[in-house]
Amino acid sequence: MRDRETKLIDDIMELKEKRRAVILAHNYQLGEIQDIADFVGDSLELSQNAAQTDAKVIVFCGVHFMAETASILCPDKTVLLPDLNAGCPMANMITAEQLVEEKKKHPKATVVCYVNSTAAVKAESDICCTSANAIRVVESVPGDDILFIPDQYLGHYVSTKTNKNLVLWPGFCPTHARILPEHIARLKQEHPDAKVVVHPECRPGVIAMADEVLSTGGMVRYARSQDFHEMIVGTEIGIVHRLRKENPGKRFIPVSEQAVCPNMKLITLEKVLWSLEELFPEVTVPEEIRAKAKRAVDRMLEVSRSG
Repeated sequence: MRDRETKLIDDIMELKEKRRAVILAHNYQLGEIQDIADFVGDSLELSQNAAQTDAKVIVFCGVHFMAETASILCPDKTVLLPDLNAGCPMANMITAEQLVEEKKKHPKATVVCYVNSTAAVKAESDICCTSANAIRVVESVPGDDILFIPDQYLGHYVSTKTNKNLVLWPGFCPTHARILPEHIARLKQEHPDAKVVVHPECRPGVIAMADEVLSTGGMVRYARSQDFHEMIVGTEIGIVHRLRKENPGKRFIPVSEQAVCPNMKLITLEKVLWSLEELFPEVTVPEEIRAKAKRAVDRMLEVSRSG
């Protein structure tokens, strides 16, 4: 088995050079996928990394909206998603048509769109945000009325940190919704000195029990910089591979073994090799949608730079 995996990896690396490709892996991907990637991180960070390379091909090991974001920021590169079935349930909880109708109900509201959304939804939005910069983005928007899409739990968390009036779309991440306060309570009892760090996509009751509320990138930085022995990790369990790999002297305890995104686990070494061989499946965004979506992303990046 190990010999087969070694050959797979050797073949991927050889073909990667031939195709002038860069491999991106989200923090929730399988460990063996993270280990072969040129960059591991959150979705926007990965697309920005790819944009700064001279690669002709991007193999995005993540879910569909992430590959779309790479296509938005890197229109001159071929963007591959090794399994087109790797979608995001939360991104699918709102369509561009639904957003257009919702905007009519709140004509004075600024639409703040979490990057975990389709390109078409981004194109109908005023500005994007990530879980890391959502509070800063909302604070930067003129006026008090915000239509926040699609994640109600991230939106609720932001609403507790600002005086803006947020109207929340009822979307959510099923994986983070499976993390419950009783999971945190049990682990805190078993590990009383552990730091509890959770993602802002978690339910309010979970967030209330956390020491820190951080994006995946924030968790990686926190684990690296803070002095602790144990950390209870309240997000998709794939990130635990990276945390353990980068911080061998610390213990990382997933809040729940059920906090698994099945779509994030669809991409395998075999599929990465196949996509490089066939240059397929390719993800593209029509230019009209791409240009409008990029404006919303660029506005967010301007806010991040000014901060």
